[in-house]
Amino acid sequence: MASREQSCRWNSKVSFFLVLVIVFLWVGGCGEKEAPVEVDLTQREDIGFEQDPNTITYAYLPQYFHRVAFERHNPIIEHLRGETGLPIRQVFPDSFDDFMKMVGQGKIDVFYCNPFVYVRVAERFGSQAIARIIELDGRESFRGQVICRSDNRQIQTIEDCRGKRWVAVDPSSAGGYLYALGLFWDHGIRKGDFAEIAFVPGPGGQQEKVVFAVLSGRYDIGSVREGALQLVADKVNLNEIRIIAHTPWYPGWMYGTRQGLDARIVGSIRDALLKLDQGDPRYKSICDTAHFLRVIPARDSDFDPIRALAVKVGIDLKGDKSP
Repeated sequence: MASREQSCRWNSKVSFFLVLVIVFLWVGGCGEKEAPVEVDLTQREDIGFEQDPNTITYAYLPQYFHRVAFERHNPIIEHLRGETGLPIRQVFPDSFDDFMKMVGQGKIDVFYCNPFVYVRVAERFGSQAIARIIELDGRESFRGQVICRSDNRQIQTIEDCRGKRWVAVDPSSAGGYLYALGLFWDHGIRKGDFAEIAFVPGPGGQQEKVVFAVLSGRYDIGSVREGALQLVADKVNLNEIRIIAHTPWYPGWMYGTRQGLDARIVGSIRDALLKLDQGDPRYKSICDTAHFLRVIPARDSDFDPIRALAVKVGIDLKGDKSP
Protein backbone atom coordinates (compact mmCIF):
# COMPACT_ATOMS: atom_id res chain seq x y z
CA MET A 1 0.00 0.00 0.00
CA ALA A 2 2.84 2.36 0.88
CA SER A 3 4.52 1.55 -2.41
CA ARG A 4 1.34 2.43 -4.24
CA GLU A 5 1.10 5.82 -2.47
CA GLN A 6 4.73 6.58 -3.33
CA SER A 7 4.03 5.77 -6.99
CA CYS A 8 1.06 8.12 -7.06
CA ARG A 9 3.11 10.91 -5.44
CA TRP A 10 5.87 10.34 -8.03
CA ASN A 11 3.40 10.50 -10.95
CA SER A 12 1.94 13.71 -9.56
CA LYS A 13 5.38 15.31 -9.34
CA VAL A 14 6.21 14.30 -12.92
CA SER A 15 2.90 15.67 -14.19
CA PHE A 16 3.44 18.96 -12.31
CA PHE A 17 6.95 19.24 -13.72
CA LEU A 18 5.71 18.73 -17.31
CA VAL A 19 3.06 21.38 -16.87
CA LEU A 20 5.74 23.83 -15.67
CA VAL A 21 7.91 23.09 -18.71
CA ILE A 22 5.01 23.64 -21.14
CA VAL A 23 4.04 26.92 -19.47
CA PHE A 24 7.68 28.09 -19.50
CA LEU A 25 8.05 27.36 -23.18
CA TRP A 26 4.75 29.05 -24.06
CA VAL A 27 5.65 32.20 -22.09
CA GLY A 28 9.13 32.28 -23.63
CA GLY A 29 7.68 32.04 -27.11
CA CYS A 30 5.41 35.02 -26.52
CA GLY A 31 8.01 37.39 -25.09
CA GLU A 32 7.90 41.12 -25.61
CA LYS A 33 10.66 41.04 -28.17
CA GLU A 34 8.63 38.92 -30.62
CA ALA A 35 5.26 40.44 -31.44
CA PRO A 36 2.53 38.17 -32.78
CA VAL A 37 2.19 38.13 -36.57
CA GLU A 38 -1.15 39.25 -37.97
CA VAL A 39 -2.39 37.03 -40.80
CA ASP A 40 -4.63 38.55 -43.46
CA LEU A 41 -6.85 35.68 -44.54
CA THR A 42 -8.20 37.70 -47.47
CA GLN A 43 -4.81 37.45 -49.14
CA ARG A 44 -4.42 33.86 -50.21
CA GLU A 45 -2.91 31.97 -53.09
CA ASP A 46 -4.60 28.95 -54.59
CA ILE A 47 -2.43 25.86 -54.67
CA GLY A 48 -2.76 23.85 -57.88
CA PHE A 49 -0.83 21.21 -59.72
CA GLU A 50 1.88 22.04 -62.19
CA GLN A 51 0.87 20.84 -65.63
CA ASP A 52 3.48 19.25 -67.86
CA PRO A 53 4.15 21.85 -70.59
CA ASN A 54 4.47 18.98 -73.07
CA THR A 55 0.92 17.74 -72.45
CA ILE A 56 -1.24 17.60 -75.57
CA THR A 57 -4.79 18.82 -75.02
CA TYR A 58 -7.74 17.19 -76.79
CA ALA A 59 -11.25 18.61 -76.94
CA TYR A 60 -14.64 17.48 -78.23
CA LEU A 61 -16.88 20.36 -79.30
CA PRO A 62 -19.52 20.53 -76.51
CA GLN A 63 -22.62 19.59 -78.48
CA TYR A 64 -23.59 17.18 -75.69
CA PHE A 65 -23.12 17.18 -71.91
CA HIS A 66 -19.53 16.83 -70.70
CA ARG A 67 -20.30 13.38 -69.33
CA VAL A 68 -21.18 12.20 -72.85
CA ALA A 69 -18.05 13.84 -74.28
CA PHE A 70 -15.88 12.00 -71.75
CA GLU A 71 -17.59 8.63 -72.16
CA ARG A 72 -17.40 8.74 -75.95
CA HIS A 73 -13.84 10.00 -76.32
CA ASN A 74 -11.84 8.79 -73.35
CA PRO A 75 -11.14 5.46 -75.14
CA ILE A 76 -9.82 7.45 -78.13
CA ILE A 77 -7.48 9.40 -75.87
CA GLU A 78 -6.23 6.17 -74.31
CA HIS A 79 -5.63 4.85 -77.83
CA LEU A 80 -3.71 7.98 -78.84
CA ARG A 81 -1.55 7.81 -75.72
CA GLY A 82 -0.69 4.20 -76.39
CA GLU A 83 0.09 4.72 -80.08
CA THR A 84 2.04 7.98 -79.81
CA GLY A 85 3.55 7.81 -76.34
CA LEU A 86 2.43 11.41 -75.84
CA PRO A 87 0.86 12.75 -72.63
CA ILE A 88 -2.65 13.61 -73.84
CA ARG A 89 -5.56 14.80 -71.71
CA GLN A 90 -9.10 15.82 -72.52
CA VAL A 91 -10.30 19.34 -71.77
CA PHE A 92 -13.93 20.44 -71.64
CA PRO A 93 -14.89 23.85 -73.08
CA ASP A 94 -18.27 25.03 -71.82
CA SER A 95 -19.52 26.48 -75.10
CA PHE A 96 -18.81 26.61 -78.82
CA ASP A 97 -17.33 30.11 -78.37
CA ASP A 98 -15.06 28.89 -75.57
CA PHE A 99 -13.94 26.04 -77.79
CA MET A 100 -12.96 28.37 -80.65
CA LYS A 101 -11.23 30.84 -78.35
CA MET A 102 -9.20 28.06 -76.72
CA VAL A 103 -8.09 26.82 -80.14
CA GLY A 104 -7.00 30.35 -81.03
CA GLN A 105 -5.17 30.73 -77.73
CA GLY A 106 -3.31 27.47 -78.21
CA LYS A 107 -5.08 25.85 -75.24
CA ILE A 108 -6.52 23.09 -77.44
CA ASP A 109 -4.03 21.18 -79.58
CA VAL A 110 -6.18 18.46 -81.13
CA PHE A 111 -9.92 18.74 -81.60
CA TYR A 112 -12.99 16.92 -82.83
CA CYS A 113 -15.69 19.23 -84.10
CA ASN A 114 -18.34 19.94 -86.68
CA PRO A 115 -17.22 21.24 -90.09
CA PHE A 116 -18.72 24.70 -89.49
CA VAL A 117 -16.60 25.30 -86.40
CA TYR A 118 -13.61 23.91 -88.27
CA VAL A 119 -13.83 26.38 -91.17
CA ARG A 120 -14.21 29.19 -88.64
CA VAL A 121 -11.06 28.30 -86.70
CA ALA A 122 -9.25 27.58 -89.96
CA GLU A 123 -10.11 31.04 -91.34
CA ARG A 124 -9.48 32.85 -88.05
CA PHE A 125 -6.54 31.01 -86.54
CA GLY A 126 -4.97 28.85 -89.26
CA SER A 127 -6.07 25.45 -87.91
CA GLN A 128 -5.66 22.45 -90.20
CA ALA A 129 -7.78 19.40 -90.96
CA ILE A 130 -6.11 16.01 -90.41
CA ALA A 131 -8.95 13.47 -90.54
CA ARG A 132 -12.71 13.01 -90.70
CA ILE A 133 -15.14 10.31 -89.72
CA ILE A 134 -17.50 7.96 -91.47
CA GLU A 135 -20.89 8.14 -89.76
CA LEU A 136 -22.60 5.02 -88.41
CA ASP A 137 -24.83 4.93 -91.49
CA GLY A 138 -21.76 4.61 -93.71
CA ARG A 139 -21.85 8.20 -95.00
CA GLU A 140 -19.05 10.75 -95.01
CA SER A 141 -21.68 13.43 -94.45
CA PHE A 142 -24.50 14.23 -92.03
CA ARG A 143 -27.58 16.45 -91.91
CA GLY A 144 -29.83 18.37 -89.59
CA GLN A 145 -33.48 18.07 -88.61
CA VAL A 146 -36.16 20.67 -87.98
CA ILE A 147 -38.50 19.48 -85.22
CA CYS A 148 -41.68 20.53 -83.43
CA ARG A 149 -44.09 19.04 -80.93
CA SER A 150 -46.20 16.32 -82.48
CA ASP A 151 -49.40 18.00 -81.21
CA ASN A 152 -48.59 21.28 -82.99
CA ARG A 153 -51.05 21.21 -85.89
CA GLN A 154 -50.11 24.69 -87.09
CA ILE A 155 -46.80 23.43 -88.45
CA GLN A 156 -46.84 20.78 -91.14
CA THR A 157 -44.23 21.99 -93.66
CA ILE A 158 -41.13 24.16 -93.76
CA GLU A 159 -43.23 27.06 -95.05
CA ASP A 160 -45.32 26.89 -91.87
CA CYS A 161 -42.21 27.80 -89.83
CA ARG A 162 -42.42 31.41 -90.99
CA GLY A 163 -43.35 33.68 -88.10
CA LYS A 164 -42.62 31.01 -85.50
CA ARG A 165 -40.22 30.90 -82.53
CA TRP A 166 -37.10 28.94 -83.45
CA VAL A 167 -34.61 27.53 -80.92
CA ALA A 168 -31.24 26.37 -82.27
CA VAL A 169 -28.13 24.83 -80.75
CA ASP A 170 -25.55 27.57 -81.24
CA PRO A 171 -24.62 30.16 -83.89
CA SER A 172 -21.65 27.91 -84.74
CA SER A 173 -23.60 24.65 -84.82
CA ALA A 174 -23.67 22.89 -88.19
CA GLY A 175 -26.52 20.39 -87.95
CA GLY A 176 -28.19 22.39 -85.18
CA TYR A 177 -28.25 25.77 -86.93
CA LEU A 178 -26.34 26.41 -90.17
CA TYR A 179 -27.84 23.51 -92.14
CA ALA A 180 -31.37 24.48 -91.07
CA LEU A 181 -30.67 28.12 -91.88
CA GLY A 182 -29.68 27.04 -95.39
CA LEU A 183 -32.84 24.96 -95.71
CA PHE A 184 -35.02 27.91 -94.71
CA TRP A 185 -33.09 30.14 -97.10
CA ASP A 186 -33.79 27.76 -100.00
CA HIS A 187 -37.51 28.05 -99.17
CA GLY A 188 -37.41 31.83 -99.20
CA ILE A 189 -37.46 32.21 -95.42
CA ARG A 190 -34.95 34.68 -93.95
CA LYS A 191 -33.88 35.21 -90.36
CA GLY A 192 -36.09 38.26 -90.08
CA ASP A 193 -39.14 36.16 -90.94
CA PHE A 194 -39.10 34.36 -87.57
CA ALA A 195 -40.82 35.72 -84.49
CA GLU A 196 -37.67 34.80 -82.55
CA ILE A 197 -34.41 32.93 -83.02
CA ALA A 198 -32.85 31.76 -79.77
CA PHE A 199 -29.86 29.63 -78.86
CA VAL A 200 -29.76 27.36 -75.83
CA PRO A 201 -27.38 28.37 -73.03
CA GLY A 202 -24.28 26.36 -72.02
CA PRO A 203 -22.42 24.61 -70.70
CA GLY A 204 -22.67 21.50 -72.84
CA GLY A 205 -25.76 19.49 -73.65
CA GLN A 206 -26.75 21.83 -76.44
CA GLN A 207 -28.54 19.31 -78.64
CA GLU A 208 -30.52 17.84 -75.75
CA LYS A 209 -31.55 21.28 -74.53
CA VAL A 210 -33.12 22.13 -77.90
CA VAL A 211 -35.35 19.06 -77.66
CA PHE A 212 -36.36 19.94 -74.09
CA ALA A 213 -37.08 23.55 -75.07
CA VAL A 214 -39.42 22.48 -77.87
CA LEU A 215 -41.21 19.96 -75.68
CA SER A 216 -41.73 22.62 -73.00
CA GLY A 217 -43.69 24.72 -75.51
CA ARG A 218 -41.41 27.73 -75.05
CA TYR A 219 -40.45 27.46 -78.74
CA ASP A 220 -42.43 26.30 -81.76
CA ILE A 221 -39.60 24.68 -83.69
CA GLY A 222 -36.06 23.52 -83.05
CA SER A 223 -33.06 22.42 -85.09
CA VAL A 224 -30.76 19.54 -84.16
CA ARG A 225 -28.35 17.21 -85.89
CA GLU A 226 -29.73 13.89 -87.02
CA GLY A 227 -29.16 11.38 -84.22
CA ALA A 228 -29.73 13.84 -81.37
CA LEU A 229 -33.24 12.56 -80.71
CA GLN A 230 -31.95 9.07 -80.00
CA LEU A 231 -29.68 10.52 -77.33
CA VAL A 232 -32.68 11.68 -75.27
CA ALA A 233 -34.86 8.64 -75.94
CA ASP A 234 -34.42 7.52 -72.33
CA LYS A 235 -35.49 10.92 -70.99
CA VAL A 236 -38.50 11.87 -73.14
CA ASN A 237 -41.22 10.21 -75.17
CA LEU A 238 -40.06 10.61 -78.75
CA ASN A 239 -43.64 10.20 -79.94
CA GLU A 240 -44.16 13.73 -78.65
CA ILE A 241 -41.65 15.05 -81.21
CA ARG A 242 -42.27 15.32 -84.94
CA ILE A 243 -39.60 15.84 -87.60
CA ILE A 244 -40.80 18.56 -89.98
CA ALA A 245 -37.94 18.26 -92.45
CA HIS A 246 -34.37 17.09 -93.00
CA THR A 247 -31.68 19.40 -94.32
CA PRO A 248 -29.43 18.50 -97.27
CA TRP A 249 -26.31 16.43 -96.56
CA TYR A 250 -23.05 18.22 -95.82
CA PRO A 251 -19.50 17.15 -94.84
CA GLY A 252 -19.32 15.33 -91.52
CA TRP A 253 -17.40 15.79 -88.29
CA MET A 254 -13.65 16.00 -88.41
CA TYR A 255 -10.36 16.11 -86.55
CA GLY A 256 -8.12 19.15 -86.65
CA THR A 257 -5.09 20.66 -84.98
CA ARG A 258 -4.18 24.15 -83.94
CA GLN A 259 -1.75 26.27 -85.91
CA GLY A 260 1.85 25.81 -84.83
CA LEU A 261 1.58 22.33 -83.37
CA ASP A 262 4.78 20.41 -84.09
CA ALA A 263 4.49 18.60 -87.44
CA ARG A 264 5.87 15.37 -85.93
CA ILE A 265 3.17 15.40 -83.27
CA VAL A 266 0.49 16.13 -85.87
CA GLY A 267 1.72 13.24 -88.00
CA SER A 268 1.81 10.74 -85.15
CA ILE A 269 -1.68 11.68 -83.99
CA ARG A 270 -3.04 11.53 -87.54
CA ASP A 271 -1.54 8.07 -88.07
CA ALA A 272 -3.02 6.84 -84.78
CA LEU A 273 -6.48 8.19 -85.63
CA LEU A 274 -6.45 6.60 -89.09
CA LYS A 275 -6.08 3.17 -87.48
CA LEU A 276 -9.56 3.47 -85.96
CA ASP A 277 -11.86 1.23 -87.95
CA GLN A 278 -14.90 -0.60 -86.63
CA GLY A 279 -14.04 -3.50 -88.93
CA ASP A 280 -10.81 -4.12 -87.02
CA PRO A 281 -11.51 -6.12 -83.83
CA ARG A 282 -8.75 -4.22 -82.03
CA TYR A 283 -10.59 -0.93 -82.43
CA LYS A 284 -14.24 -1.93 -82.71
CA SER A 285 -15.14 -1.00 -79.13
CA ILE A 286 -13.45 2.41 -79.48
CA CYS A 287 -15.42 3.21 -82.64
CA ASP A 288 -18.67 1.88 -81.17
CA THR A 289 -18.27 4.07 -78.10
CA ALA A 290 -17.41 7.13 -80.20
CA HIS A 291 -20.40 6.48 -82.52
CA PHE A 292 -18.58 6.35 -85.83
CA LEU A 293 -17.51 3.61 -88.24
CA ARG A 294 -13.97 4.67 -88.95
CA VAL A 295 -11.60 7.60 -89.47
CA ILE A 296 -10.38 8.59 -92.94
CA PRO A 297 -7.91 11.22 -94.20
CA ALA A 298 -9.08 14.80 -94.68
CA ARG A 299 -7.89 17.99 -96.31
CA ASP A 300 -9.08 21.54 -95.96
CA SER A 301 -10.86 21.62 -99.35
CA ASP A 302 -13.19 18.81 -98.18
CA PHE A 303 -15.07 21.49 -96.26
CA ASP A 304 -15.52 24.02 -99.06
CA PRO A 305 -19.28 23.21 -99.25
CA ILE A 306 -19.57 24.63 -95.72
CA ARG A 307 -17.79 27.79 -96.79
CA ALA A 308 -20.17 28.13 -99.74
CA LEU A 309 -23.22 27.64 -97.51
CA ALA A 310 -21.99 30.25 -95.03
CA VAL A 311 -21.49 32.76 -97.82
CA LYS A 312 -24.98 32.05 -99.19
CA VAL A 313 -26.69 32.79 -95.88
CA GLY A 314 -24.50 35.82 -95.15
CA ILE A 315 -22.22 34.49 -92.39
CA ASP A 316 -18.72 35.98 -92.05
CA LEU A 317 -16.45 33.05 -91.25
CA LYS A 318 -13.48 35.17 -90.26
CA GLY A 319 -15.39 37.38 -87.85
CA ASP A 320 -13.34 38.45 -84.85
CA LYS A 321 -9.87 36.97 -85.21
CA SER A 322 -8.78 37.81 -81.68
CA PRO A 323 -8.67 34.72 -79.46
